[in-house]
Amino acid sequence: MSEIVHNDVTGVIHGPLVQARDVFGGIHFQATATLPAPSQLPPPPRLVDREAAIAQLDALREEATEGPLTVLLTGPVGVGKTALSLAWAHMIRPHFPDAQLYADLRGHSGADPASPQEILGDFLQSLGVPTDLIPGNLAQRAALYRTVTKDQRVLVLLDDAMTAAQVRPLLPASFASITVVTSRYRLAGLMTHGVRGVYVDRFDAEASLALLRDALGSDRLEQQHEAASELVELCMRLPLALSVAAARLAVRPSWPLREMVSALAEEQRTLAVLTIGDDMAMRSALDLSYRALRPDAARLYRLLSLAPGDRFADGAAAALAGIPRMEARRLLGELTDANLLTDQPDGRYRFHHALVRLHASHLVEAEDRPEARDLAVGRLLSWYLATAACAERRLRPHRTQLPRDAEPPPAEVTDFGGPEDALKWLESERANLSAAVTLARELGREATAYQLTDSMWALFLFMGHHLERVAVEETGLAAARSCGDAYAEAKMLNRLGLSLLALGRHDEAGARFEEALVIWRRLGEREREVGSLRRLGLVAAERGDHGEAIARLTDAITAFQALGADRKTALALIDLAGVLLAQDRGLDAVVHLERARHLLASALDPYNQARVGIFLGHACAALGDHDKADQELRAAFEAMAGLGSAAGRASALEAMGRLLERTGREDEAKRKYEAALEAIGQDGSIGYFRIKERLEAFDRYPRTQGENEGRRPR
Repeated sequence: MSEIVHNDVTGVIHGPLVQARDVFGGIHFQATATLPAPSQLPPPPRLVDREAAIAQLDALREEATEGPLTVLLTGPVGVGKTALSLAWAHMIRPHFPDAQLYADLRGHSGADPASPQEILGDFLQSLGVPTDLIPGNLAQRAALYRTVTKDQRVLVLLDDAMTAAQVRPLLPASFASITVVTSRYRLAGLMTHGVRGVYVDRFDAEASLALLRDALGSDRLEQQHEAASELVELCMRLPLALSVAAARLAVRPSWPLREMVSALAEEQRTLAVLTIGDDMAMRSALDLSYRALRPDAARLYRLLSLAPGDRFADGAAAALAGIPRMEARRLLGELTDANLLTDQPDGRYRFHHALVRLHASHLVEAEDRPEARDLAVGRLLSWYLATAACAERRLRPHRTQLPRDAEPPPAEVTDFGGPEDALKWLESERANLSAAVTLARELGREATAYQLTDSMWALFLFMGHHLERVAVEETGLAAARSCGDAYAEAKMLNRLGLSLLALGRHDEAGARFEEALVIWRRLGEREREVGSLRRLGLVAAERGDHGEAIARLTDAITAFQALGADRKTALALIDLAGVLLAQDRGLDAVVHLERARHLLASALDPYNQARVGIFLGHACAALGDHDKADQELRAAFEAMAGLGSAAGRASALEAMGRLLERTGREDEAKRKYEAALEAIGQDGSIGYFRIKERLEAFDRYPRTQGENEGRRPR
């Protein structure tokens, strides 16, 4: 009969613990890199006179002992629900170290409300769930979210909810969690499920005066106390309306409060658009700020509501209004001083609040003729198109671009000091450029849509963003087809095929290249035709059909050479070398890569020159020349870093990790792979999954000292 052994553990244990009687072999603990806990709360606002509401929220938290707490803050527009929720969330955040999540549900922003499916995807990613493990449908995402947050101390802030159905899937499962929801509505569907409600009322008179005193100073308020009291009542004691009025007064220290009171009273007497008191106070405050603007600032304020995306730079503002950039900067400053815009750390601007953008949108519809609005949007699209094309030329001077003639040339174009500045601009404007493609298509400006898409090629090549890239390029393809432009259609097909290939969607990619091939042959574009044949070789390689891949790529090399296309010959040689490396034919790969390097020596293509170095690093490592491999990879990494290419850095870091594995330096290899994943992001590409698999292999196949890497998948 076997002996029964009883183990006890006392004291506090930090880190892994194994209890065992008999141990045969080694015990290995594999440390894993973890992302920091999500901390997504926006900065805390200044809060005036909400002590009672804070005390009520604290009491609800003290009472919540039998389950997760969800609090719904309701109240009219402009009452300060968001400010209160943020202030309280920052007060209690130290108690929730596992995650602090935030989402704007856009219930009243003028755009479509945020879908819980979209928000759950963002939450799950921030909680460390890899993109490939996030399911597609809402029910599965909600179930996974509840699983991930179980037993976690999680704080969730859901701002501006429209319906209970929007909120329910976003509630975490942990008993140690708190969710704060803000909405203009009571959301009865939540209240019937145990959600605790807190009504946020307007300020009383004293709190309203305290807000004005904080903005304007005690002396000014005391000297004009009667006018200040009237102003408080005209603003309906709403914090947002009072803040807008205070911003106007703060930048005009000599302006008597009585003048603002008279102006606001007249505004409310003549206002006929809205009749509900709270909304009237908000609209009145915004209208008063608007009427105080000089005509050129007022015009820019209206036109900014037409811009795609939620942030805009001075160049975009200048294009919209058809004015010089220096003038746009001055006017943007005026709008910021009026508390209508907020300046961002990156030098761009956004509307102070979603309601402010809606206000500007109503005004542009009412005061600007349709043809004036169309001209403004056309100027903006023209500026984006010309500036993106300029950035593309800085990054890829050898590339043949589609014509950029869909819009008249802008008066001013942003120029760039070098490739790094160009890429930085493209990345900072990525969301706006993507939105501009969609806007152009919606407005029937099809040529603008596909030309803009083509101008984003370098951005996606250097930075990845493959999932977003597919959506943009599908729009560009549809626009080219609507125009009946066969040349543009074939280019968009090639672009989309490469995006799909990067995501591992081989069959779809192959179909797009085949479609492009038919068009190129019909147009008699021999060099383009060979390019599509080369891409079909890449599809074969990704499918694992190395024989077909080598045949197609060899034919492409021969054809490019006959056409005198040295740079494209070099690219096909790099592709061929990649297939040969997969067959362990390192010496053959080196021969082709050296030829490619020679052909690219005179080309203005530092990106592909660096790619040659990465492939040579792989080849030299496979052949055992580790010093040469290290030299090639370090130089390639520096080149990619100099270009600002996240995708290029990730590729070089992955190769460096492989080299370090070969030489038994596993800890350093892991750090390279982790840095590669950080650079590339969870973009859903096969590169992301390949690097992720290398990291996971360390846990699946732990190596004992002196063991080589033979057991680990290659």
